[in-house]
Amino acid sequence: MKNILYFSLLFLLIFGCSVQKEPVFVKVDNVKVVSFAADTIKLKAIAFFENPNEVGGKISTDDLAVFVNDTEVAQIFSEDFKVPARDNFSIPLIAHIPTKNFLNSNKNGMLEGLINSFISKKISVRIKGNLEYVVFGFKRDFLVDKTEEIKIKF
Repeated sequence: MKNILYFSLLFLLIFGCSVQKEPVFVKVDNVKVVSFAADTIKLKAIAFFENPNEVGGKISTDDLAVFVNDTEVAQIFSEDFKVPARDNFSIPLIAHIPTKNFLNSNKNGMLEGLINSFISKKISVRIKGNLEYVVFGFKRDFLVDKTEEIKIKF
């Protein structure tokens, strides 16, 4: 009898807190250059979400790429982010771009495009890929594709 009671409570707990809707990806915004050094450029962006569920989960950013002037220069790597239940939340996305990626690449005139970007003091940055949301074994990918012109300050 105790086993049936425990099983019933466990069943109610799991399905009472079930995922009814996946979190809603709102936007990626605030793309900016955080630091610029001789060997690395650090970019930061913020991804905004809404979670309508009674339960949280985790979001992984392992499949996001950074493109500068239409050439992939870095991947975004960060720790898994805990998703709060029934709340709006944001995830900071940080990329470290080695400057050697710019200098060693002549694909589509990358170096020439960067020189033109420095002259015009604007650079085109695109973040593209998937964010993976996991809760109770349920997985959902969010497509991220955000392009922004960034003003370069010296």
